[in-house]
Amino acid sequence: MKSDATTEMAFFVLLAKLGSLSATARELGITPPAVSKRLLLMEQRLGVRLLNRSTRRISLTGDGENYLHQARQILDDIRAMEESLASGSAEPRGLLRVNATLGFGRTVIAPLLSQFALRHPQLEVQLQLTDSPINLVEQAYDLGIRFGDLPDTRLSARRIMSNRRFLCASPAYLQAHGTPQTPDELAQHRCIVHRQNDDAYGIWRLSRGRATHTVKVRGTVASNDGDVVLGWALDGHGILLRSEWDLTRYLDSGRLRVVLADYALAPADLYAYYPSRHQLPAKVRAFINFLIEQLQPEAATAAKSG
Repeated sequence: MKSDATTEMAFFVLLAKLGSLSATARELGITPPAVSKRLLLMEQRLGVRLLNRSTRRISLTGDGENYLHQARQILDDIRAMEESLASGSAEPRGLLRVNATLGFGRTVIAPLLSQFALRHPQLEVQLQLTDSPINLVEQAYDLGIRFGDLPDTRLSARRIMSNRRFLCASPAYLQAHGTPQTPDELAQHRCIVHRQNDDAYGIWRLSRGRATHTVKVRGTVASNDGDVVLGWALDGHGILLRSEWDLTRYLDSGRLRVVLADYALAPADLYAYYPSRHQLPAKVRAFINFLIEQLQPEAATAAKSG
């Protein structure tokens, strides 16, 4: 059971993160006046003012900034100590907070996390789905599951599975508009653009050997939703850049065909990202190994020995 001091620190870190008395009250399941009273008692005990408060917002004082910085450091040290002690346990336990992208998280990660939780009844799991960039450290996630490169140098990563990218189009589109033979010809075609986060809009890079071709593509349809753009490709709206994970069944059935197969695009391998630590907590290590076992069965033996 946590001491009063660590409970106070955790309370203040949460309050600073949410930036609102009412939001903190909702998170803790208490009333805003109770939050305000708890903060006041902290300030009276410490003999300093931690927050400037108005009717609509709060802001940290100088002493509040200093308290927050040290509280985070102390709580991180306590968490690391507890995880180090627990890592020798064969049974994952405690709270596991996972973040994943909307579509893949809903259809793949959520069912796998359900299986994992049923295997380990002493584990509590939380899954947050978002396509927006996240800060694992500040938002206290144990790991994030994302396609693509490491988003933050403060994080470590483990590859869950390889995932190539292809250009593809429906047979109907290719019959009506022809099949491009070189990357430069893409500029004359209708292309379906998947707008993702801050990625350059409509810029495709294809490589063959040592040569890289950068093409600015255009089309009549674009979306930030992967399932939407895939559906539009199936409907014959144009050429789409998409990952192997999403395309395999449609390529196998012939509903989509690969375009410019001799050229390579940057892969979209699936990674589990986690805050850099000397020793990975048992619950995180076990879940990563479970993901590899389920999504890349041939690598399961290697994962278990990692």
